[in-house]
Amino acid sequence: MSRNGRIPINIPENTQVRVEKGVIFAKGKLGELSFAFNKDAKVEVAESNIVVSKGGESRHHKQMWGTVRSRINNIIEGVTVGYIKELVLNGVGYKAAQKGKVLELLLGYSHPINFQIPEDLKVEVPKPTEIKISGIDKQRVGQIAANIRSYRKPEPYKGKGIKYKEEVIRRKEGKKK
Repeated sequence: MSRNGRIPINIPENTQVRVEKGVIFAKGKLGELSFAFNKDAKVEVAESNIVVSKGGESRHHKQMWGTVRSRINNIIEGVTVGYIKELVLNGVGYKAAQKGKVLELLLGYSHPINFQIPEDLKVEVPKPTEIKISGIDKQRVGQIAANIRSYRKPEPYKGKGIKYKEEVIRRKEGKKK
């Protein structure tokens, strides 16, 4: 049983939600998103709430109930508020610069890394050591942040690399004489 699936989702003002043939559409001030839940759950829009219930009594329906509710909640939050991931570059000479639709990263390699910025996301570089990724799709924002981070993951001895702003790197002690 899902504890999360029982909670109704509140629809904020200035947000339109409609359900058609197993697909939910949400339109807010930041954009429009949709999610296909098919027969995994039953979704009903009542006044200013969305109620998600099980699509059946099978094990699969019970497993997907809370997942569908969370995905719909992420869509509603995305079109009204949006999502932001912040990355920090630690290391001597590590820099980021935005050149049009390309993010240029200098990460201690012999060459700069040019990362193509997707059309649906907004990437800002407030300081040469900070990258701010924002968008309406939680999954896309997180995936692009993870892709950029994968170029130079933080290492445990000096903490050099690209890390999330809120991430804490567990440090190791170096060699002893």
